[in-house]
Amino acid sequence: MNKSKRPFTKSKRSFRRRLPPIQSGDRIDYRNMSLISRFISDQGKILSRRVNRVTLKQQRLITIAIKQARILSLLPFLNNQKQFER
Repeated sequence: MNKSKRPFTKSKRSFRRRLPPIQSGDRIDYRNMSLISRFISDQGKILSRRVNRVTLKQQRLITIAIKQARILSLLPFLNNQKQFER
Protein backbone atom coordinates (compact mmCIF):
# COMPACT_ATOMS: atom_id res chain seq x y z
CA MET A 1 0.00 0.00 0.00
CA ASN A 2 1.31 3.37 -1.00
CA LYS A 3 0.24 6.06 1.49
CA SER A 4 0.94 9.67 0.80
CA LYS A 5 2.00 11.80 3.72
CA ARG A 6 -0.66 14.46 3.10
CA PRO A 7 -3.94 13.00 1.96
CA PHE A 8 -5.90 16.27 2.32
CA THR A 9 -3.95 19.13 0.83
CA LYS A 10 -5.48 22.39 -0.26
CA SER A 11 -4.96 23.44 -3.82
CA LYS A 12 -2.61 26.36 -4.01
CA ARG A 13 -4.77 28.82 -5.87
CA SER A 14 -3.59 32.40 -5.99
CA PHE A 15 -6.22 35.04 -5.44
CA ARG A 16 -6.03 38.78 -5.28
CA ARG A 17 -7.70 40.53 -2.39
CA ARG A 18 -10.44 42.86 -3.60
CA LEU A 19 -10.04 46.49 -2.76
CA PRO A 20 -12.69 47.83 -0.40
CA PRO A 21 -15.25 50.02 -2.20
CA ILE A 22 -15.07 52.68 0.52
CA GLN A 23 -11.67 54.06 1.40
CA SER A 24 -10.84 55.26 4.90
CA GLY A 25 -10.94 58.93 3.87
CA ASP A 26 -14.33 58.77 2.13
CA ARG A 27 -17.24 60.41 3.93
CA ILE A 28 -20.54 58.58 3.57
CA ASP A 29 -22.89 61.52 3.15
CA TYR A 30 -25.96 62.36 1.08
CA ARG A 31 -23.97 65.06 -0.72
CA ASN A 32 -21.27 62.63 -1.90
CA MET A 33 -23.14 61.55 -5.05
CA SER A 34 -20.18 59.88 -6.74
CA LEU A 35 -19.86 57.49 -3.79
CA ILE A 36 -23.57 56.89 -3.24
CA SER A 37 -24.38 56.17 -6.88
CA ARG A 38 -22.02 53.15 -6.84
CA PHE A 39 -24.34 51.37 -4.40
CA ILE A 40 -27.55 51.73 -6.43
CA SER A 41 -28.67 49.29 -9.12
CA ASP A 42 -29.82 50.27 -12.61
CA GLN A 43 -33.43 50.18 -11.44
CA GLY A 44 -32.68 52.53 -8.53
CA LYS A 45 -32.61 49.89 -5.79
CA ILE A 46 -30.09 49.88 -2.95
CA LEU A 47 -27.68 46.99 -3.46
CA SER A 48 -27.24 44.47 -0.68
CA ARG A 49 -24.29 44.36 1.64
CA ARG A 50 -23.12 41.06 0.17
CA VAL A 51 -22.98 42.59 -3.31
CA ASN A 52 -21.37 45.82 -2.09
CA ARG A 53 -18.77 44.04 0.08
CA VAL A 54 -18.99 46.63 2.82
CA THR A 55 -19.26 46.33 6.58
CA LEU A 56 -22.60 46.42 8.38
CA LYS A 57 -21.92 49.89 9.76
CA GLN A 58 -20.99 51.20 6.31
CA GLN A 59 -24.11 49.64 4.76
CA ARG A 60 -26.33 51.35 7.34
CA LEU A 61 -24.68 54.71 6.64
CA ILE A 62 -25.01 54.18 2.87
CA THR A 63 -28.71 53.33 3.22
CA ILE A 64 -29.39 56.43 5.33
CA ALA A 65 -27.45 58.63 2.90
CA ILE A 66 -29.34 57.25 -0.12
CA LYS A 67 -32.71 57.77 1.58
CA GLN A 68 -31.79 61.36 2.52
CA ALA A 69 -30.66 62.06 -1.06
CA ARG A 70 -33.95 60.66 -2.38
CA ILE A 71 -36.01 62.85 -0.05
CA LEU A 72 -34.04 65.93 -1.11
CA SER A 73 -34.61 64.82 -4.75
CA LEU A 74 -30.90 64.42 -5.45
CA LEU A 75 -31.60 60.79 -6.41
CA PRO A 76 -34.72 59.28 -7.99
CA PHE A 77 -36.80 56.80 -6.01
CA LEU A 78 -37.27 54.71 -9.16
CA ASN A 79 -35.43 54.61 -12.43
CA ASN A 80 -38.24 54.09 -14.91
CA GLN A 81 -36.15 54.34 -18.06
CA LYS A 82 -37.10 50.90 -19.32
CA GLN A 83 -35.90 50.17 -22.80
CA PHE A 84 -38.41 48.32 -24.91
CA GLU A 85 -36.70 46.50 -27.76
CA ARG A 86 -38.75 44.77 -30.44
